[in-house]
Formats: sequence, C-alpha cells, structure tokens
Amino acid sequence: MVAVQLVGHGGLDKLHYRSDVPVPVARAGDVLIKVAAAGVNNTDINTRIGWYSKAIDDATGTGGADGFEGVDDADASWSGVALEFPRVQGADCCGRIVSAGEGVDRSRLGERVIVRSMMRSPVDAHPFACWTFGSECDGAFAQYARAPAGEAYKVDCDWSDAELASIPCAYSTAENLLHRASVGAERVLVTGASGGVGSAAIQLAKRRGAHVCAVASAAKADTVRAIGADEVVDRDADLVAAVGPDSIDVAIDLVAGPSWPRLLDVLRRGGRYATAGAIAGPLVELDVRTLYLKDLTLFGCTFQEDEVFENLISYIERGEIRPLVAKTFPLSEIRRAQEEFLAKAFTGKLVLIPPE
Repeated sequence: MVAVQLVGHGGLDKLHYRSDVPVPVARAGDVLIKVAAAGVNNTDINTRIGWYSKAIDDATGTGGADGFEGVDDADASWSGVALEFPRVQGADCCGRIVSAGEGVDRSRLGERVIVRSMMRSPVDAHPFACWTFGSECDGAFAQYARAPAGEAYKVDCDWSDAELASIPCAYSTAENLLHRASVGAERVLVTGASGGVGSAAIQLAKRRGAHVCAVASAAKADTVRAIGADEVVDRDADLVAAVGPDSIDVAIDLVAGPSWPRLLDVLRRGGRYATAGAIAGPLVELDVRTLYLKDLTLFGCTFQEDEVFENLISYIERGEIRPLVAKTFPLSEIRRAQEEFLAKAFTGKLVLIPPE
C-alpha cells in the first residue's frame, strides 16, 4: 500500500512516501480501515521533530521544518519512551472498515468510522496511561490503518470525509480541556483560537453556553468570530488591558510561551486554567503567589475519560458542531501540508487524502 513512513526524529526529510508498505492485517479484536482522510495535527510535527523530549525547550515552529539538534530519542514521544521506527503517523483517521479480526462482529464491515486518537484498550484502560494512534502504533497516513475494534467509532452523518477526519485529535483534545475544567455558561478565554484545537474549543465551549473570548491574529479575527467567538483579542495586544484583570473564569491554553503569566492575571479568583499544548514554548514563568493567593486550579489535559469521545460522536450526530476544513492535500504532498501548517496562515484544519 501507499504510506508515509517517519524514519527518525528530524526535519521534513524524515517523511518517506512509499508505495511498497505491507497492508496491516486485522488481528484478534482489531479492524482494518480503508483510510479516506487523515487530518494534520501539531502532535504529528511534535513527534517528528522530537519536541516532547525534555532536551528541547523551544517553540514547536523553531524546529518544525528542519528538526532540532540534541533531541534525546529516549523520551521524545507522548508516552515518554523511545519511538519505534519506521512509524506511520497520523492521529486523525476517517474511513470504512474493510476487514475484521477474530472476535469482531462481521456486521461492522462497511461501517464509516473515526478512530479515537487517545486509545484506551492498548493500555488496559489504566487511568493516565498514554497510547496514541500514529505515535505508539501506526496511524492514518496510509491507504489502510489497523485499530482495535473498540477504538473505531461508527458515525452517522452527512459530513465529508475531510470534515470527519478533523475530529479525532483536535476535537477530543478541546472537549477534554473543557470537560476537565468543568466549563459551563461562563467567560472562557481560548488561546491559539484559529488552529484546529482552538477553533474546536470555541465551538465546543459555545455549545456549553460559554461566552468565548478568543486570542488570534488580527488577520483571522473575522473567521474566528464566524465560528462562534464573542470577542477576539489580537495575539500581540496587552491581554490584561484587552479583557480586564480578574475577568476570565476559565483559560483554555494551547500556546504557553513568554506571555503565559498574563493568563493567570486575567483569571478571576478561583479561576481554572487548562492546557494541552505549548506551541510558543514549553517553559513558562510562574509566580506561585499568583497561583495560591488567587486560589487558581491548573489542569494538564492529556488522558481522556471514555465519555469525552463518546460525547463528540453524539454532538456530530445531533448536528451540534461542524469543523472548519481550511484545505486538503493528497497524501503524497504531506511535506507541503506540514509546511503550510507551520506557516499558520489558515483557520481550522488541514487534511490529507490518500489515493484510492
């Protein structure tokens, strides 16, 4: 089959488009999916460049095209252990089940499914254990992908394959941030609001009744408002001056970096902060006095309870959300897709389409 293999941590040259990769076989308890579309995510790039290694303290974009020197392969993955190469990446998978392994109901053949990117069954459902589709196992940057049957969720909707492929990683990450922070009808700040997770967080917060203040570039303000933001703050503006001190109930942060302390300044007393990304840099300055004197709660959000993905399926089928697909590319153009992803000149999701 055609697939893109990551052959090591590094630059775009580590992505090898091949036509001689064996088709996976559905083992007991597995399904084989003919991939129709696969979204592009920060985690694909972070994994490729080894950004998860504690040896790296730069922003993602710094090494996004060429990689980093000094990556420690031993801890450069989601799980904190060495990645196995070659690896077919791709956390977002939409497709149809074409084969079922032993113990899987044959009636599932032909189902249109998306795969939960933060999979629970490979780690025996242990809380906080991490097994990511396209990282700890092969993912969706291929014509076919294998997944545990219980991680492949049937979806009944009229969406395009590209739209469905926008859901698994970005929307589950966003929903998990809101779930963990118990977001309701309150004032919510979303950083990185024009990206895949940020745009998802806007929609998902709105369906919970929140008033959303989004941080994005001025060029993307109109698009961000169109997907539901009530207010848009220029990412280069003085955040405290723009939204007011102690005015935000929950901060949903995907950026971190040098401006991070301002997020705590705008949180009200008793406010909550939730993060699942640090595209501007993973190291931040924390004044612990702000943390305890304002009685703030900080949430790191990777592990997802089962209900997070199950809720997403219900939102889709009830027509409560709809992703914004900015552009699609053939799988063969994965390097160009990741270059455009790094340029951040779009709003929503970029999606790869494998050959028939």
